[in-house]
Amino acid sequence: MQGFALYPFDPPGDVAALRADLRAWLAVNQPAGDVVARANCWASFDADFSRALGAAGYVGMTLPARYGGGDRHPLERYVVIEELLAAGAPVGAHWIADRQTGPLILRYGSEEQRERYLPGIAKGELYACIGLSEPGAGSDLAAVRTSARETAEGWRINGQKIWTTGAHFSHIMLALVRTEEGSERNAGLSQLLIDLDTPGITIRPIIDMAGHHDFNEVFFDDVLVPHGALVGERGQGWKQVTAELGLERSGPERYLSSHALLVALIDAAGADPDPAVAGLIGELTAEMWTLRQLSMSTAAKLASGEDPMVEASVVKELGNGFEQDMPRRVQAIVDCGWDDPDDLARLLRALLIASPSFSLRGGTREVIRGIVARGLGLR
Repeated sequence: MQGFALYPFDPPGDVAALRADLRAWLAVNQPAGDVVARANCWASFDADFSRALGAAGYVGMTLPARYGGGDRHPLERYVVIEELLAAGAPVGAHWIADRQTGPLILRYGSEEQRERYLPGIAKGELYACIGLSEPGAGSDLAAVRTSARETAEGWRINGQKIWTTGAHFSHIMLALVRTEEGSERNAGLSQLLIDLDTPGITIRPIIDMAGHHDFNEVFFDDVLVPHGALVGERGQGWKQVTAELGLERSGPERYLSSHALLVALIDAAGADPDPAVAGLIGELTAEMWTLRQLSMSTAAKLASGEDPMVEASVVKELGNGFEQDMPRRVQAIVDCGWDDPDDLARLLRALLIASPSFSLRGGTREVIRGIVARGLGLR
């Protein structure tokens, strides 16, 4: 049984100064953006902004200096990400590369892979996507069928990935593939770093209900990648993915995805709000602050080198409930029409459409609850 533990969030250095410096930088460098785009900032693509952010030292912060990184503490990076998301900065271009791909390459990758990819990630110039979900194997990652067969020339890949965020603008994909013929479930899986301009790769858009193009289908038709594309040891893909998902499930995006709606609600309420609205603001703020404390504690456990699988899953489960419930709670108490042009109404419309999908990212709520139950010895 893994259990559940809270760790103190104690980043080194002057956190207040770090926040102040970043806020001053954003005041000068953050492009003006529509309020709905700011609410969806983790998926908002702006290559110029990502490049400028990298030049300022706010991307690749935890990577070693020899690879172009900042040699900063993981909890300092957490503070920066929290500020960027709260400000609605367009971080979508470098988001996955900075959050997951870079740290995974540093931990498991070869020296050649580190030298090839990490400097570009730290500059905010190299973008990555994650190839996990497949048709018929969405949240059941152990059921992936995309195969990679080792040959004299390299790895031959055949199969399909789906719901791949950002594949249409990414340079590389970190793909979970089956490298052992006849293997089942989490045995025989490996991860490959695949350049997306390799012949045989087809990327098709998936347009969501709001008309946005964030997701994609990716097809591999006898794609050949070099032997050096293998990340870490053959057959260790499942171990790598579980570590990778801990980074995805526990970050500040788990409580800040609906932050813009809360800010708009506070602004609309004014100095003398209706008591019911004031009560809702208090409830939402208290719940968000509790999630923040849980998320920061999980980040502290990650920074200590431990595996917070249960804690990260709890943050994701509670965060999903919060971010999905908030639009409905606001709609139930605030008098605004569906077609009203003000920020509150526009954000409410956007989140009512988008929020049902929030619990699918990084694993469905059913899968996450199973992870928590197993970690606590209840299953």
